[in-house]
Amino acid sequence: MTLRRLGLPALCLSLTLGGTTAIATPPAEHLPLGPADLTETRDTRILQPGVTLTTIVRGRSDSSAGWTVEISIPSSSPDPDAPAAALSDRVGADKAAAKLSAAGLEPRVEDVPTPKLADAGGNSLGYRVRVGLFATKAEADALRTKVIAAGLNGSTLYTGWDGEPDDVTGSTGPWHVQVLTIDPKTFRGTLDATYGSDLEQRETTSTLATLTGATAAINAGFFVLDPKAGAPGDPAGAGVYDGRLVSEPTNGRPALVLGPRGTSVERFTWRGTVGKNLPLDGLNRVPGLIRNCGGTADDLPTAKPMHDTTCTDPDELIAFDASYGVSTPSGPGAEVIVDRRGVVTAIRTTRGGAIPEGGRTVQATGNLVAPLLAAAKVGKPLPIRSALLDDHGRPVPLTRRTTIVNGGPELVRDGRIYATAAADGMVQATPSFYYGWVHKRNPRTIAGVDDHGRTVLITADGRTVNSLGLSISEAAAVAKSFHLREAINLDGGGSTTMVADGKVLNTPSDAAGERPVGDALVITK
Repeated sequence: MTLRRLGLPALCLSLTLGGTTAIATPPAEHLPLGPADLTETRDTRILQPGVTLTTIVRGRSDSSAGWTVEISIPSSSPDPDAPAAALSDRVGADKAAAKLSAAGLEPRVEDVPTPKLADAGGNSLGYRVRVGLFATKAEADALRTKVIAAGLNGSTLYTGWDGEPDDVTGSTGPWHVQVLTIDPKTFRGTLDATYGSDLEQRETTSTLATLTGATAAINAGFFVLDPKAGAPGDPAGAGVYDGRLVSEPTNGRPALVLGPRGTSVERFTWRGTVGKNLPLDGLNRVPGLIRNCGGTADDLPTAKPMHDTTCTDPDELIAFDASYGVSTPSGPGAEVIVDRRGVVTAIRTTRGGAIPEGGRTVQATGNLVAPLLAAAKVGKPLPIRSALLDDHGRPVPLTRRTTIVNGGPELVRDGRIYATAAADGMVQATPSFYYGWVHKRNPRTIAGVDDHGRTVLITADGRTVNSLGLSISEAAAVAKSFHLREAINLDGGGSTTMVADGKVLNTPSDAAGERPVGDALVITK
């Protein structure tokens, strides 16, 4: 069937049913990206009863965008070890620009306005310094060698990835977006999350889809990537699988909840104890390393969420179960082994070893070694308790049908755009982190629930000239355009992946291809 232009002159939509293309009613609006008159095509097909996949292509290559060199501006701090940054105040930017000019280059100093979010933005982030604007990356790379010769450094990037408001950039795209919609009225399968065989290993989203026999899957929560930050693959925030809490939340940050009452976005804290009253610091992670922070009051540098930062605490109690892996982390401290009855069977004077089938272990470091050893006696019970708490401090009931994966920031609340970058740890001491993570366009993975109770899972490709990606402000606007009443940003960047019928549908941005991740959301029949 020939594709027919529908209501909005810039929007084309097709629906594929068993190989036949049929015309479907378009949504009320196009994606809120770029000028309203950009061409947008949508192709929708049914993957299984109650599950549809929509592929959206919007916009065209922007003739005003090109490749440039963005300067790493030396710090104006008196600290000689202070790192260079993408943004600076006007004085620092002008100083870097003057150095480039003296070398015969033609820099430009640009103010960087950023869109207003619920608790951040709406102002100027600072000033950046750029040199050159070229049609190809190779030309910009050649100019970068001259920047280095001038005594500065920088990175080659595409200006279409800038996150300034459209009335500043005038960006025309393009954007490639994939959308899975699960309608509970007709869906008889299962929407769940999986971390694979254990938490401490990473698998690609396509591998996790194959292992579970999934019709479709997307990557899910943030996770430890660097071994210096913990065990690679370990969730960096809340993790509940089949109703079991196996990773403590980053206190106060949002998480995606899939359960008997549908899909929602909630904020959690937790509590855990060993013995009578020894407080647990965490679950199934390397003691002393708290990825994304948001732990206890004695963690450094903060107990508040701080994204992509690893807080530390030399004195911790961490409980493990078989979900972690074959063996617990090794190192100085002590470890108590508890069988499936809750009885202590052994005490290790250093950390690391097998986890008993159906049992648990508790590791202690620093000044908590002595209290743990005092509480644990071989042959005696040692209760290990943990509970997820809602934002009012009340225990959250978990059933085998409860799944929770971490994320952040929140994007939509009560049907309104509500992006919480500050509350969720993306506003940090220097603006350059916010600039790169929140303000700029990146690949994004989004999840939420619409006003009909349908779960909606979205991936947006980025970091290429063929698909620019989304800023957090744009991600929230895209979520709102699908009438989501609640939405959350999941792990993105090189992790962003969507799989259907055994194939990766999007273009993951890592040079190596699809990235192994911590967990994935999977749709099975």
